[in-house]
Amino acid sequence: MRLRVDGVAATARPLHLLLSLCLLACPTVAQPDPLKNFCRRFGHQTAVLDGKLFIDGGLVNYSPISQYPSNYSNTNLLYHDLKVMGSGKMPQLYSNLTKNNSIPSVHGGTLWTDDVNKRLYLFGGETHQQPPSPYFNLWSFDVLENQWVSFGPSQQGPINGVSYGAGASISQRGEGYYLGGWMSNDSVPGWSGPPVATSSMVKYDMNKNEWTNITGPTDSIRRAEGVLMFIPIGDDGMLVYFGGVQDRYQNGTIVGQPMDQIWLYDVLSSKWYSQTATGTVPKMRARFCAGATWATDQSSYNIYLYGGAGMPPDTAGFDDVYILTIPSFQWIKLYPDGDETGQYPHHSLSCNVIDNAQMIIIGGNFPLFTDCDVPDQFGTHNLDMGLQNPEKAPWQLFRPANLTTYSVPDPILRVIGGSGRGGAMKRAPDKGFSNPDLKVLMTRKATFAVRTPTRDVTQPTDTNNSNSSKSRSLSAGVIGGIAAGSAVAMLLFLATAIWCIRRRRRSRQTLLNEKQPAPGTNGNLPPTSSDGRHPWPPHSPASLSFSPTNPPPTSPFLTASAQYYAARPPAELDAAPGSNIWHSPDGITYELIPPSSAAGGVSPFSGAAGGSSTTGTGSSEVMQTKIDSEGRVWVQVPMTVGGGGSSYIGSSPITPESAGPAQELDTDDKRENVGWAGLGGGAGGGAGERMGVHQTYYHP
Repeated sequence: MRLRVDGVAATARPLHLLLSLCLLACPTVAQPDPLKNFCRRFGHQTAVLDGKLFIDGGLVNYSPISQYPSNYSNTNLLYHDLKVMGSGKMPQLYSNLTKNNSIPSVHGGTLWTDDVNKRLYLFGGETHQQPPSPYFNLWSFDVLENQWVSFGPSQQGPINGVSYGAGASISQRGEGYYLGGWMSNDSVPGWSGPPVATSSMVKYDMNKNEWTNITGPTDSIRRAEGVLMFIPIGDDGMLVYFGGVQDRYQNGTIVGQPMDQIWLYDVLSSKWYSQTATGTVPKMRARFCAGATWATDQSSYNIYLYGGAGMPPDTAGFDDVYILTIPSFQWIKLYPDGDETGQYPHHSLSCNVIDNAQMIIIGGNFPLFTDCDVPDQFGTHNLDMGLQNPEKAPWQLFRPANLTTYSVPDPILRVIGGSGRGGAMKRAPDKGFSNPDLKVLMTRKATFAVRTPTRDVTQPTDTNNSNSSKSRSLSAGVIGGIAAGSAVAMLLFLATAIWCIRRRRRSRQTLLNEKQPAPGTNGNLPPTSSDGRHPWPPHSPASLSFSPTNPPPTSPFLTASAQYYAARPPAELDAAPGSNIWHSPDGITYELIPPSSAAGGVSPFSGAAGGSSTTGTGSSEVMQTKIDSEGRVWVQVPMTVGGGGSSYIGSSPITPESAGPAQELDTDDKRENVGWAGLGGGAGGGAGERMGVHQTYYHP
């Protein structure tokens, strides 16, 4: 694909070309075929535009697992054609929109949709086993031209990298919003210490290429991993936020967001409201997905929630569907019946509503299973939101032609009254609205003026002809913003080059490690179902006896969200003779560096800066720690020195209080011969000896 930078002044264009050449020099690790070798995906960002459901970034597991045992970063831009059904009787997936190396591949971000100008905007997210980009740059995918466009850095102030926040777009207004999310060393260059959530919300104006920082909910709590939904209620629409986690202490300790607390942002007045919901309230959860639809007469707005990672004791997560109906603010459980969740809990997935009537759910991280996620359907599953099928069942194969109108289903009608087209009788919460403003706003339907495109959106006659894109100019505000931002990009050229070198080295080593078969696996995967009547594989291992309150041993598919409360025993990390590259048992590759070479940080355990020490007989040493690409902390097991000899204490417990500061372990500094002094030890062999290197690490 061609990389195009639209609307840049002639004097600035060479600077952008120079930057682009630097980025293009960064290679992408060769990966298996995204269709033929698909097993499962999670942490991706999705959007629907012009009959296509786009999938960007995220993490992917490939088949056979024995050959590809690790999580891979999805470097492709994929799409499902919603009008073409594949062999699994779900929308066919295509991979002919592969991104070049200049476009970041992240997980935990969002895709904002501009239906008028036919663009997608990639915002947020974090990198996987790669350093984050050294500067902020907004990228947009031009759906008409099938190519990426750089919109440059923010001209209204710095924008921090953030991931697993809540994103929503209001295409009628040409605006994108992102609330909360994590700042960490995978999203912010030079970040040290544990991840910290943010309490604010950013707004992006697609017409003017302008950014605005907006104060978040009035409680000022830092939060992440919830959802943000747009509904056309009030004068100019509202954003609805719920779920996720709260980062109250900024030290890695999180608590769940109560699911009965609903936050509403009135777009016209820029004012936040809080409303308590009642009914069958879901248990607290994070990294779930949701989609909104509404009755024909807009007497009810219904938000469908699916899945998610749980809080203790529900650490395995959820496989269930709930509906929040507004303006009565009632929670209703749709699937499964009873108080229990389903058999296949998972999180970090996506939901996209099609024609207000169906919701396609894609992927997810399954803590209890290592089976592939219905490969012939590419991990897609469909929810009939109105139960408009003879069985009145929630899970159905996707119907592209004859299901384009939403009918309010019976489970909702039993609570609010009315009919399938609307006419809701209950239009207020059981105990009334928390604010008099809400009582008025909930009676109004948002109306929007017809938005004029800022460029020519007629279909090009030849998308391979570069001249066909010259007439598709950006607005004056966008042109000015990009031209001004080019100077900033040039200043960051050197940082980008260094980032590319680091990325290339890590990618090469990661590829070598991931090509090794996982011990004890044969790559045989169980059969999968394509009937579409249940969203997830209907089989499970015969010996499986796990439940949401009885989580299984750790899985290679677990990510940080599922491992908040997980623990692992000490593990011996292997390193080849004469090499400082280390391999953990689950396939993560990194290099050990001394505290003096690592960026300082705050311990995720104690909150104290600086390293902790363990003292043997007659000596003291600084312990090594690291955070791997999965967000887990590894702490070096201490040694004791006495009587002129050294010994490892491989069985000694490492408590959180004794852990040193978390470090991002680098691969750039190749130290072939390092003794005790080079690794922070205080005794033992000389500078040219390797026998003293600690190899035992503990994952708390």
